[in-house]
Amino acid sequence: MITKVYKINRDNIDTDKLKEAAAILQTGGLVAFPTETVYGLGADAMNPDASRKIYAAKGRPSDNPLIVHISKWEDLEKIARDISGKAKKLADAFWPGPLTMILNKKDQVPKETTGGLNTVAVRMPKDEIALRLIEESGCLIAAPSANTSGRPSPTLAEHVLKDLNGRIPLILDGGEVGIGIESTIIDLTEEIPVILRPGRITNEFLKKVVGAIPIVRGIFSKVSGVKPKAPGMKYRHYAPKAGLVLVEGEEENVIAKINALTEELQKHEKKVGIIGTDETVSRYLGDYVISIGARKDEEGIARHLYRILRDFDELGVEMIYSESFSSQGIGQAIMNRLLKAAGHQILEV
Repeated sequence: MITKVYKINRDNIDTDKLKEAAAILQTGGLVAFPTETVYGLGADAMNPDASRKIYAAKGRPSDNPLIVHISKWEDLEKIARDISGKAKKLADAFWPGPLTMILNKKDQVPKETTGGLNTVAVRMPKDEIALRLIEESGCLIAAPSANTSGRPSPTLAEHVLKDLNGRIPLILDGGEVGIGIESTIIDLTEEIPVILRPGRITNEFLKKVVGAIPIVRGIFSKVSGVKPKAPGMKYRHYAPKAGLVLVEGEEENVIAKINALTEELQKHEKKVGIIGTDETVSRYLGDYVISIGARKDEEGIARHLYRILRDFDELGVEMIYSESFSSQGIGQAIMNRLLKAAGHQILEV
């Protein structure tokens, strides 16, 4: 299969290219497209065979549910039941945007899309290309991140092509995404809502609309032996090819520990990459030291995270050491992704 890449200008979207992408979706095919969070790999959510193609292209475990992307409130009413007042308030406040809600599904939603569950994950993206594609296709689009399963999520069309070239027919290239980490996921099927995956919509934002929402237990630890209710809960995700270890503690201790670990590996001719910040990169000794941004700019850190992990793959490093980050606000989402990428390998110093 030849994978075509179409560059799309958000200010002047090419209708013919969009119609071609829509036709692929309508006939059960796959299209990668940008959202404000990461690039998604889309298929008709109501077509079981199309959803199966997503799992096959990504190499994704079939019990890992997909998120259904919609373009209007009426779409939600077609696929979800027991829609609560809180769900309506959250949609009014944060849709279109990087918030996914898990609700009880209606019977017509295929279990191939929901990972075998009786619930469905839904969001309305803000990206204009994504919204126009949903509307043009007439499909509700199931779309996990457009990468090989377990790899860092794609924030550029080039990342999608690197992972899925020859596996899908078309990539819509809308340039770099704005947020760089996946949506916040809230489970609204229980009496007390819980956050299953932190993201750009933090608890501080949610609290203003529906009150504080607790984070599911174990979000920063390994989860095994359970059927995941949301993407990213059970399996190792976002991982570079090299090993990744987080180092947590006071700044001076973290720098000293990472440098000591690096020197030890370099004695054995191992190439080491280090993820630091603007404040610390000049003090590290790695073969490749990359700043993820300034600590005061957590939105920038989130936006750069996956690109940096992929950059280290291109550099051929064999081990990556990273500083840790705040567990508050967006930092919570950053740490969640880094811990998943590291397989929860963290050193406290």
